[in-house]
Amino acid sequence: MNIDFNKNGGLVPVIVQDATTSKVLMLAYMNEDALRLTKETKKLTFFSRSRKELWTKGETSGNYLRLVDIKADCDGDTLLAKAIPDGPVCHTGDDTCWAEVNQKDNLEFITYLETVIESRREADPGTSYTARLFDKGVTKISQKVGEESVELILEAVNGRNDLFLEEAADLVYHFLVLLHAKGFAFRDIIAALKARHKI
Repeated sequence: MNIDFNKNGGLVPVIVQDATTSKVLMLAYMNEDALRLTKETKKLTFFSRSRKELWTKGETSGNYLRLVDIKADCDGDTLLAKAIPDGPVCHTGDDTCWAEVNQKDNLEFITYLETVIESRREADPGTSYTARLFDKGVTKISQKVGEESVELILEAVNGRNDLFLEEAADLVYHFLVLLHAKGFAFRDIIAALKARHKI
C-alpha cells in the first residue's frame, strides 16, 4: 500500500468495518508503527491523539479487533480495516461507536465462522483443533468429513433430534474446513448452486 502519512502530520484515519456484517464499527487513527503492529499481530492497533501513544483495541477489555483485511483508499490517505470484533467495540459497551446493533444473521454467521477457520490456519496446532486439522492435510480432513457424515446419517435414522442437530453442526464445520483446505469458500458452493439452478 502507498499511504501518505505526511498529509496529516504522520497519521491517517482508519474506518473499521465488521468483516462479516459490513457494519461500520469505529473510526480511529494509525501512524506507520500502528499499521506495522496491526499487520504483525493481526490485532488492530491505533495511535491515540490525546495520549500520544500506540494502543491496541481490546488490550484492557479483551474485545480485540482481529484483522481480516486492510487497504488504502484511492488517494492513499485513509484506511479501511475489515475485522472480526471479539465483543462490543465502543467503550460504552455498545456494538459500535454510533450505538448501533451489529447483529449477525444466520447466513452471516457462516461467513464469520469461515473467517475464524481461516484465521486458525496459522495458529498453534497444540492449542487449536482447527489448526491441527489443517496440519494433518486434506486426506485426514476428508476422512473426518466422512466420519461426521456417517454419524449424521445414523442420528437421522435412529437417533434423537437434538443429537441429529449436533452431528449436522459437526459436519458443516468440518466441511467448511475442507473447503478452505482446498482453497475454496462457501461462496464458491453458492456460485455452483446458482449456476445449475433452473427457474
